[in-house]
Amino acid sequence: MLRVLTSTLRFPRPWKPLETRGCSSNPGAAGREIQVCALAGPDQGIAEILMNRPSARNALGNVFVSQLLEALAQLREDRQVRVLIFRSAVKGVFCAGADLKEREQMTEAEVGLFVQRLRGLMTEIAAFPAPTIAAMDGFALGGGLELALACDLRVAAASSAVMGLIETTRGLLPGAGGTQRLPRCLGVALAKELIFTGRRLSGEQAQALGLVNHAVAQNEEGNAAYHRARALAQEILPQAPIAVRLSKVAIDRGIEVDIASGMAIEGICYAQNIPTQDRLEGMAAFREKRLPRFVGE
Repeated sequence: MLRVLTSTLRFPRPWKPLETRGCSSNPGAAGREIQVCALAGPDQGIAEILMNRPSARNALGNVFVSQLLEALAQLREDRQVRVLIFRSAVKGVFCAGADLKEREQMTEAEVGLFVQRLRGLMTEIAAFPAPTIAAMDGFALGGGLELALACDLRVAAASSAVMGLIETTRGLLPGAGGTQRLPRCLGVALAKELIFTGRRLSGEQAQALGLVNHAVAQNEEGNAAYHRARALAQEILPQAPIAVRLSKVAIDRGIEVDIASGMAIEGICYAQNIPTQDRLEGMAAFREKRLPRFVGE
């Protein structure tokens, strides 16, 4: 397992630089349900995936999932991306979960394949090399919450965000990682209670349980969680990007194994950071009493 880990920790040169523009400009351009955006100026290095399927409340349909996978494939190869935010262009909704109307038209075999594809999407989000943040200003139900759980960090509006793994109320069970990521987040007993009951939580309740990192009062524009997520991204942005990425690997891989194996994984990650220019820059900045200028090398 450690040999496999070592071989996967590579940081390729960017093959397709992101277009520098804000997500607020022409959301859902060319009829796309998913838009990829890169922020400019002091926020350069923050990328956003904007979900914009208002007709279905950002439900996870075939086209929506395909475009999400395309966006992730584009972003994961760009080393300029230091933080990725998932947000919604649909007011009052983050992601309403699976597109059940679309699923009604599927055969049983097609349902199985599509749920497997959803599971793969969540795995791709969880494996994204840079930190990911879900900005939940509205409903995040079923697959919508599973998408947020696949992110590293979650921010919610205290009152307008509503989240829950509600599949049991529809004769289903979570199938895109919810039964695995929720207990890892909250513990087994509490995860079972929430899944068995299909309970919905406000952002404030979710923060009290530890499901979200921050819950904020909603604003008139309905995007308070996004603004808090962006502020959180701005805190991550100036830190050494290779060290941040390796920290993510060490935590994500280490939490799945015993402590001794986890320490070995940490050692592998630490060893990969030693020869970086950023480590030397951090030491020089400390010695010279100045802020470091990390470049991701």
